[in-house]
Amino acid sequence: MLRAWSDGDTSALERLTPIVYDELHRLARRYMRGERPGHSLQTTALVNEAYLRLVDYERMQWQNRAHFFAVSAQVMRRILVEHARRHNLKRGGDVPHVSLEEAALVGGNRAADLVALDDAMNTLAQFDSRKAQVVEMRFFGGLNVDETADVLKVSPATVMRDWSTAKAWLYRELAGGIRDGR
Repeated sequence: MLRAWSDGDTSALERLTPIVYDELHRLARRYMRGERPGHSLQTTALVNEAYLRLVDYERMQWQNRAHFFAVSAQVMRRILVEHARRHNLKRGGDVPHVSLEEAALVGGNRAADLVALDDAMNTLAQFDSRKAQVVEMRFFGGLNVDETADVLKVSPATVMRDWSTAKAWLYRELAGGIRDGR
């Protein structure tokens, strides 16, 4: 159905919408689980925004399900980070750096944590884009090792090495920000 949609079949999009929406909702619930009650960005709003942005990718040639959800992870990450940056600007606070594990846990200022993680991910992408993609697909997209390997066209062993190395690098980067007072 994804390929048919990519080829311009609008009926494929109609058949695909409930499936995609359910899967996006699962991803959004995963993200939003750690947010404080009453968070200004609700799960359904995140899903709707992600869906609208994905539907606008008219010329995207979807390779498969994993590719679609890898792009979905990127879109959701952008939406969450945009929201977090707006939230932090309104609060006027500096963005503290935290560990990858802390960024994934409930509590603290998750908006700031997400911004710090995004900044670290952008730095990682500057010198090793594949490792950043692996983190994005696994952490933000919820893809498993095999799905990530399929999207990136590498072996599952390579994904595991990249995942381990990237997590260690991000941990050092984020923990260094705390020590340096950034």
